[in-house]
Amino acid sequence: MPDRPLTRAEIRALQTLSPFELREKLREIAGAHEGRTAFQQLNAGRGNPNFVAPTPREAFFRLGFFALEECRAAVSWDAELVGVPQKTGIADRFRTWLRDHTGESGVDLLARLLDWGVQECGFDDDAFVWEIADAVIGDHYPAPDRMLHHTQDVVRRYLLQEMGPGIGPVDLFAVEGGTAAICYVLDSLLANRLVRRGDRVAVMTPIFTPYLEIARLDQYDFELVRIGADARTPDGERSWQFPDDEIDRLRDPSVKVLLCVNPTNPTSVSVDPATLQRIAAVVAEDNPDLIVVTDDVYGTFIDGFTSLAAHLPHNTLLIYSFSKYFGATGWRLGVIGLHPDNVLDRLLDRLPEADKQALDTRYASLTLEPRAIRFVDRLVADSRNVALNHTAGLSQPQQLMMLLFSAYCLLDRDDHYKAQAQALIRRRLADLMAGMDLTMAPDPLRVGYYVELDLLHHAEQEHGTDFTDYLIANHEPTDILFRLARESGVIALNGGGFDAPPWSIRLSIANLRDDEYREIGSAIRTVNQEYVDEWRASGR
Repeated sequence: MPDRPLTRAEIRALQTLSPFELREKLREIAGAHEGRTAFQQLNAGRGNPNFVAPTPREAFFRLGFFALEECRAAVSWDAELVGVPQKTGIADRFRTWLRDHTGESGVDLLARLLDWGVQECGFDDDAFVWEIADAVIGDHYPAPDRMLHHTQDVVRRYLLQEMGPGIGPVDLFAVEGGTAAICYVLDSLLANRLVRRGDRVAVMTPIFTPYLEIARLDQYDFELVRIGADARTPDGERSWQFPDDEIDRLRDPSVKVLLCVNPTNPTSVSVDPATLQRIAAVVAEDNPDLIVVTDDVYGTFIDGFTSLAAHLPHNTLLIYSFSKYFGATGWRLGVIGLHPDNVLDRLLDRLPEADKQALDTRYASLTLEPRAIRFVDRLVADSRNVALNHTAGLSQPQQLMMLLFSAYCLLDRDDHYKAQAQALIRRRLADLMAGMDLTMAPDPLRVGYYVELDLLHHAEQEHGTDFTDYLIANHEPTDILFRLARESGVIALNGGGFDAPPWSIRLSIANLRDDEYREIGSAIRTVNQEYVDEWRASGR
């Protein structure tokens, strides 16, 4: 990028990029600022948190030492070549090991995990300990390939706690994070002819931009039906909630799929429970075959969260990722959940015979009765192009980490970790607003992991329509992003790329130090004042 202010034409061209690709251009500009000044760039454009949950990680690494002792005890051909953990009697050996290592980091969680698994979950102790010891070693392909037995049970209990018990019994497929889940779900829906190229797919917007970009790819070419969060508060602020008339567009049975991120990204609010109830009523009354995909990665950052899957358990594919809440984006941990009694399997049964025969051929290498394969298991096979189904599944160490994160929260009876994570986000958001010299109205549905700033609305409130008319006539909506990057090293994302208002920007509240959010707020206020000064100097 040139080390100079960009022209309007250059900005107009760049704002056609995905927000995440545009961010890389902004990083180049902010890097130049960093080289010219003593200030470092402040990248609030990425949601990767800068906090982690240490206790379950301590348990993971501590368990590894026990498992290696088990490997050496099994058989040792040489110091560098040993056996694998043996199941018989492993629970008693583990209890002895835990007693011998009392007080060491991670050991208390492992001891509580074993007691809880046996006493409350009814696990066979040898089978449970062997699964987690074998998993940390990672010496087998995952079996079952969809998800390890005890891991599925523990993660299911975690989801019932965090997503709402109404989700009911769910079969889980462990995947490489939420992004993999999105790809697997859409690909399997298409491969199984439950949706077809060009079908109408509803998207609750603003939304995580890849949902919009994937839909435009040639293999899908979906006709997007945008369900807009257009509601406003009595004082004219955007509430980022969905009016009833927008939800009622789902009554049209030609809409085959609904894609939802809840709590929302980029606006970071929970969808109003009344809206979730209305969606469930609309589906029951007019569109009972609607397939719902809800991506609920941020649900744990707000108390009392209930997933759309709890209102529509039989229609909904639930996507959850451990990445944000536990600071684990590098682990790539996610699950897809589907109720055993679901509309997808019923739609498979109702496919035309020609489609059924084509799918029989697709899955013939897996079973003599391909029509008996449920959709959740087709997801697994499709994730490895069917032919490699025998090596499908998320790695054992990843699944173990997922189990430990889940158990850690299930055993945290006072929700201490949740309270700390939520307080951190609230504190940073308050610092940002203080730096901007703004006050946000209280909103019990606000999560705050991100904030979407509708700059044009704030400009009109403070300076009137003459000022906003000037901005629109003389600047591109993303001009502020380039100014922030060049003048202060601050990186934000353009709201328009998420189908939010063009003159809005998205900031992550999770990935920088607390004090840096006040700096970002001050930088935004400074750039806003530049626009005001230009307008006044223009005499308009």
